[in-house]
Amino acid sequence: MIFKRYEWQLLLRIFMLFVLLCGAAFAITTKHYVYAAALAPFIIYVVASIMQQYGKIQQEVQEFAEAAQYRDFSRHYAVQSAPTNVQVLRQGFNEINTTFKTINRERETQYHYLQKILELVGTGILSYELSTGEIGWVNESFKNLLNIPYLKNIESLERRNADVYNEIIKIKSGGSKVITLVKDQQQVKLLLMASLLKSEDKVYKLVAFQNVSDAMDESESNAWSKLLNVMTHEIMNSVAPISSLADTLKNRLQRPDIANSAVGPDLEDLELGIDTIKRRSEGLLKFTESYRSLNKITKLELQKVSVYDLFENLNTLMLPTLEKKNIELDIILRDLNLSIDVDINLLEQVLINLLVNAIEAVKDRPEPIITLSAEVQQNKSLLKVTDNGLGMSAELMEKIFIPFFSTRKTGSGIGLSLCKQIMLMHKGNIQVQSTEGVGTVFTLQFN
Repeated sequence: MIFKRYEWQLLLRIFMLFVLLCGAAFAITTKHYVYAAALAPFIIYVVASIMQQYGKIQQEVQEFAEAAQYRDFSRHYAVQSAPTNVQVLRQGFNEINTTFKTINRERETQYHYLQKILELVGTGILSYELSTGEIGWVNESFKNLLNIPYLKNIESLERRNADVYNEIIKIKSGGSKVITLVKDQQQVKLLLMASLLKSEDKVYKLVAFQNVSDAMDESESNAWSKLLNVMTHEIMNSVAPISSLADTLKNRLQRPDIANSAVGPDLEDLELGIDTIKRRSEGLLKFTESYRSLNKITKLELQKVSVYDLFENLNTLMLPTLEKKNIELDIILRDLNLSIDVDINLLEQVLINLLVNAIEAVKDRPEPIITLSAEVQQNKSLLKVTDNGLGMSAELMEKIFIPFFSTRKTGSGIGLSLCKQIMLMHKGNIQVQSTEGVGTVFTLQFN
């Protein structure tokens, strides 16, 4: 309606200008110069009014274009108080502003929604511009994973963690790689994945860091379990007949007719060899049977257990051994009411195993100390066995949970493997921190 009114007013002014110009031309041709001079002010007025309308429109468009350049869509243009020729323009500007404000509001909502999602996920996310190295985005998970509170440029990461920086630079778009990161003296396995993103003529590299330690531990445990099943089955099926046959041969050699024969004295070496075969066969069977215990645990009998009572029972159980070897046991428990849902029998087996290993580690130290402690961190219950023994190298820490592996000549290599399987069954984990010459900490983590 406003546009129609403005259109008719413009046509009326143009018609008036046409009539006036025709009248002035007629007066000049008929040499009535007085009439032509009299029409001149009206012609100037009409032209000026048309130019004024055009100037106002041009000014309005220029102001709107300037506001759009700076993305200022908050202004509201008064329509009713504006001249008729500008009202339709201002109404259009208001509609454009409303549309852009709606779009910006939706984009801002989506941005904050995406930002919250990226902050909540456990995967660390980092993006940086390839040409300048300037950080485009980094979430809290990445900061917590690498203990980096602030990062402005990717080059700054080289000073904080050169290994991770080199892996980020080397990884190609679409590629993935598992790296090992030492955090708080614990080894953490991270899966790195990278991709490229182009935005506003800038190319960004997006890198994701996913903690896969628990998943790899569980997968590795399942693989070892299947391998042990096959090995124990094959070994026992092969060795059992050998042991039985050796026993049969020995009984035959001890028969009176053979023992009292002329060749009887010559059979001593043969009996000794058969005894050795039987003894080693039985030893191998017993050794293999011990590994089968890794796969015997199939079901947990969970109950709420007081950590205070658990530590008291362990102290009572281990006290004679500790006093005999002159080893001090410290128990630290800040929350006396702390309790966890566990299978008490299996958990005691894990802790006893760790305490026995700790006793072995500190037995030659001048002031041997073992600490048994419990605490809650980030809604997770942690039980720790700490010793001031000789510690372990990083290479050794990677092997201690592997079945068959033992650092002691008399060890079977089953203890820590069994501990890990028990903790994985509890939906938890066992981790080790160690420094050579300082000591070792085993941490049981319950979710």
